[in-house]
Amino acid sequence: MKDQRYSAIIADDHAIVRSGLRDALEKPGLIEPEGINVLAEAGDGLSAIAEVRKRRPDLLLLDVSMPMAGGVEVLIEARRWSKETRVVVLTGISAVGLISDLIEAGVDGLFSKASDNAEFYQKLPGILRGQRHISDVFLKILEETPAPPVLTDRERQTLNLILAGRSNKEIAEGLGISVKTVDKHRTSLMQKLNVHSVPQLMAKALKEGMIDPSREL
Repeated sequence: MKDQRYSAIIADDHAIVRSGLRDALEKPGLIEPEGINVLAEAGDGLSAIAEVRKRRPDLLLLDVSMPMAGGVEVLIEARRWSKETRVVVLTGISAVGLISDLIEAGVDGLFSKASDNAEFYQKLPGILRGQRHISDVFLKILEETPAPPVLTDRERQTLNLILAGRSNKEIAEGLGISVKTVDKHRTSLMQKLNVHSVPQLMAKALKEGMIDPSREL
């Protein structure tokens, strides 16, 4: 007999967090009458993408700060491989740039790890059935904080390579563009972020949530 319960994958790089979420999801009556069937767990972004591609769950519970691939990247890839999967992010990060990116990418639920679990338990059934919920704490941040500069995809690639210590020549070779074009992207980044050095660029990018602070540079 086919399991009629909703299914889920949990992606977080902390085993103790995954265990707590599994217990909550599977417990009958806490979120769903018969619980939610946890199909797999993932400790990094690439594993999360692979599990979603393989299993096509109803729900992906996702942390944004994981090794191998960040939350926004995983969200986009999850959408690519399993359009029906509802993606819910649980995060302790409050950078306005990251919040904006997640909402723009179409996250179905966004909750703060610092908030009470009651909101998560209450809203998840509706999210599974097609609703969307962004916690008030994140909406307040978006209202009170000026929107971060909008970067093009190529500028974001250049930014990450600059912060990884790559030279203009190395960036050009890696992206298949000219050194002159790399210099143009670098200048545009400095102007948009109103900085004048790589250390200032790194600090501003981290503050605005434009790069993942857990990623090795």
